[in-house]
Amino acid sequence: MSQLTHNEPTANRIKEERLYRELGLTDEEYQLVLRLLGKEPNWTEIGLYSVMWSEHCSYKNSKPVLRRFPTNGPRVLQGPGEGAGIVDIGDNQAVVFKIESHNHPSAIEPYQGAATGVGGIIRDVFSMGARPVALLNSLRFGELEKPRVNYLFKHVVAGIAGYGNCIGIPTVGGEVCFDPTYEGNPLVNAMCVGLIDHDKIQKGVAKGIGNPVIYVGASTGRDGIHGATFASEELSEESEKKRPAVQVGDPFMEKLLLEACLELIETGAVAGIQDMGAAGLTSSSAEMASKAGNGIEMNLDMVPQRETGMSAYEMMLSESQERMLVVVEKGREAEVKAIFDKWGLYSAEIGHVTDDGMLRLIHHGEVVANVPVDSLAEDAPVYNKPSSVPAYYENNALVDTTNLPVPQDYNKTLASLLAQPTIANKAWVYEQYDHIVRASTAVTPGSDAAVVMIRGTRKALAMSTDCNGRYVYLDPEVGGAIAVAESARNVVCSGAEPLAITDCLNFGNPEKPEVFWQFEKAVDGMSAACRALETPVIGGNVSLYNERSGEAIYPTPVVGMVGLITDVDHITTQDFKAEGDAIILLGDTYAELGGSEYQKLVKGNISGRPPQIDVEKEARLQKVVLAAIRNGLVQSAHDLAEGGLAVAIAESCFGVGIGASIELTDELRADLSLFSESQSRILLSVKPEQVAKIVEMAKELNIACHKIGQTEGDHLSITHNGQEIITAPLATLKSAWKDAIPCLIQ
Repeated sequence: MSQLTHNEPTANRIKEERLYRELGLTDEEYQLVLRLLGKEPNWTEIGLYSVMWSEHCSYKNSKPVLRRFPTNGPRVLQGPGEGAGIVDIGDNQAVVFKIESHNHPSAIEPYQGAATGVGGIIRDVFSMGARPVALLNSLRFGELEKPRVNYLFKHVVAGIAGYGNCIGIPTVGGEVCFDPTYEGNPLVNAMCVGLIDHDKIQKGVAKGIGNPVIYVGASTGRDGIHGATFASEELSEESEKKRPAVQVGDPFMEKLLLEACLELIETGAVAGIQDMGAAGLTSSSAEMASKAGNGIEMNLDMVPQRETGMSAYEMMLSESQERMLVVVEKGREAEVKAIFDKWGLYSAEIGHVTDDGMLRLIHHGEVVANVPVDSLAEDAPVYNKPSSVPAYYENNALVDTTNLPVPQDYNKTLASLLAQPTIANKAWVYEQYDHIVRASTAVTPGSDAAVVMIRGTRKALAMSTDCNGRYVYLDPEVGGAIAVAESARNVVCSGAEPLAITDCLNFGNPEKPEVFWQFEKAVDGMSAACRALETPVIGGNVSLYNERSGEAIYPTPVVGMVGLITDVDHITTQDFKAEGDAIILLGDTYAELGGSEYQKLVKGNISGRPPQIDVEKEARLQKVVLAAIRNGLVQSAHDLAEGGLAVAIAESCFGVGIGASIELTDELRADLSLFSESQSRILLSVKPEQVAKIVEMAKELNIACHKIGQTEGDHLSITHNGQEIITAPLATLKSAWKDAIPCLIQ
């Protein structure tokens, strides 16, 4: 029996009082543990299973659905299953990227929750051997008028800035959306992108029997204990009591750890390396051993500890930040220690790789846990949850989304849309981020996608995060497809070929059939779009139980897309560049207002069905635009998204301050023509002599193409079927757009 502290129950008490329930295990799961072990587990052992079998670590509720994603492709070097996915970009180079959530911690302690989310995703990327080159984020909050939301918003942004700025990785892009559904459960998703040479790729495997297992980085404390199980349950008023489950980050320590690990990888001494992320030392050791088909024995007395009297349970479940587990070649321990010493990092040999497939833990001279690694990493129960169509979805089929009053003043309506926080200028956010450190950022936040140069080449990477949770709520399958399509559209508008996606699937409680239906359908839609656009899913994160007091967020499957720009001359932004250019609209506009910013503005809520999407048509549209950019025909390109055509035109005007004169002719009502959020549309500006070429290229791929105006002056003027409906100084519109968020910050 293990050595117990005063608060560690015996095996009999665990069973008799069903204390395992407090750790998130069900009665059936406890019985499965008994069968796998063939004995009653002690408190340390049951703790290992509780974190490794949590949804956050095991994906026990989501795994069957995730198998629907396409994960392979000619460029994919590493798909799901490692710290991050890897895609070939030619010349022996590859891009490494992943997105993950830190939602629950950020709801309880927003600064540290957001900061440690950034730190964790950085470690996922450099543990693959890659140099991180960019950070992005995708954030969701309630309405900023609410004091609590205002507090969360300010401190989450400060946490992201505080960590990213200190470690010296540019935060180059992302998105921020606001809706009442996120009031009690904000979403904080962090993405990291890195670069690597093919021969430097590392994996989290404990290879080589007898190889030493080395702990490096910050000492282990009691912060973050049971963070994984905390993230696998709904938020409630009791969650405030779990503030100790939120870790504390140290970006300066992480910078040292990053540089030391990359230097160590260069030596060839590393057999395997993994971040101690969710479930800490438990997940890193068990997963590394299981993937290699080996075991690990660790002496916990050797684990660096910053608090006294820590039990084996506490050390194994701690999620203290800035820690890595490294397996190195036997005989090179001194070389490894010298590198860590050089960077001022504490390291310790805490164990070795074994051939028996067991995770064996020794503490104070006694074996305190001895369990099969596969039982932790591979044998978690997998559930096929019941699924049912929500009543709201069926009721929305009857809603006429066009049944809105005609605006009395289109100038005021457009200004009001531009001032909606989801649409409004986010400079208040991204000006807190250092987005030019490392001097490789070619397109900074504010355009459709960020662009980072690849040094020593003429190539660049475009990257974007995207999702419209309102669309996914109204129709999960369509909304899921749109999330992929729009993220791809963003990188195409920047001059890049979309390569692959990483996703962060934020949903409510999967034990509710209506929520699980949303999850299934969203994945189906995303999968269809990924296949049509040839952008496989190379990794990501599932974040379930995003609810507060029983109310779920809108289903929000955030898509992180990375694209390759083959020549820096192709880099394109959304801003109009010169007066006298022709403005072209590619794609068709329909009477589609369901889930739109305009519907929310007028009605105060959303209803009906969202805009529909034809993913094959989307693929053709993107081919037209990318070919036009690569042929030097395009001055600017901008995806049409929230707010529709009128908002996209205004945003394109704001950059350089060039106005536009627009003439629309269609059979739609004017407000539908201006504010519909129909999909597969892109706004281009081109030199007048290039219009015919664009029209011809669009016709070849059966994409609607219309010249709708030209750039000129300092006003935005729009006529619809011969009637002038908008005429406004750019300065007035830009003021509404630029000042909206700062005016709401308290």
